[in-house]
Amino acid sequence: MRVHTLDLQFQNTPGLIAAYLVESGHELALIETGPGSTLPALQQALQLKGFQPKDVRHVLVTHIHLDHAGAAGWWAQQGAQVYCHPSAARHLVDPSRLVDSARRVYAEQMDTLWGAMLPAPEDNVTALADGESIHIGETQITAWDTPGHARHHHAFVMGDACFTGDVAGLRLGPQPYLSVTSAPPQFDPPAYIASVDRLLAAKFSRLYLTHFGEVTEVENHLSGYRRRIEEVHQKVRGWISQGLSAEAIETHYREDEKALATATGLTPKDWQRHEIINSTQMCAAGVRLYVEKNASI
Repeated sequence: MRVHTLDLQFQNTPGLIAAYLVESGHELALIETGPGSTLPALQQALQLKGFQPKDVRHVLVTHIHLDHAGAAGWWAQQGAQVYCHPSAARHLVDPSRLVDSARRVYAEQMDTLWGAMLPAPEDNVTALADGESIHIGETQITAWDTPGHARHHHAFVMGDACFTGDVAGLRLGPQPYLSVTSAPPQFDPPAYIASVDRLLAAKFSRLYLTHFGEVTEVENHLSGYRRRIEEVHQKVRGWISQGLSAEAIETHYREDEKALATATGLTPKDWQRHEIINSTQMCAAGVRLYVEKNASI
């Protein structure tokens, strides 16, 4: 069994979005598809590994945000079976509501950023419940329900490894800065921490982050990320209690995160890479929305 990291070159920038190709026996599985806009880069990355799209018959997506599953419908239309969370399946079959919602946010940038999200034939979409598995050659891949970033989020477990989607956060390569993936509207800190604790208890030897790459210092990474989730939650809760506006909260959030990133040695160029894939404006909005909806917690 081999795992290949495929860099999707999102916005012509390396190291932001990964898809993972699992090669076992004579079968292939693709974990994450990236957005429709990176489909040509994904096809090219496959070809560089010696494969064609027709060779991939199994596709797994951790959740249906466009940076993770935007191209899933294309793969299903090529005949691949797409596996997802039960709450995600209907949105892959009919992505119109998802696309309309994203277009309201991204407006004229929608097509450039994300490309097309095609509908998947219903027969080519399989929902996996928590603990259900598929086999790729001799390899078993098991879905774990891991809410917190989104309610429809799976991590995929393969032996002592875990493909984490967004549940283990964002760390671009070997850089120490950990960015909390808290996009609205489903960011939920208690659920998030419970999911991270589930990963911690499993004592995986490595994680595969969609954003971005392999992590081998698993306990340190997950423990640090657990602290970061609580940190941003409490900061935003404090700012709201002080009566700060949404705009002021976004400014404070960006300044605090940039200062933290800089203190870890992040360069201005690498900070911009983080803002491309996990903008502080978006993250601040996600945390604020949770706090406003759960003011008594």
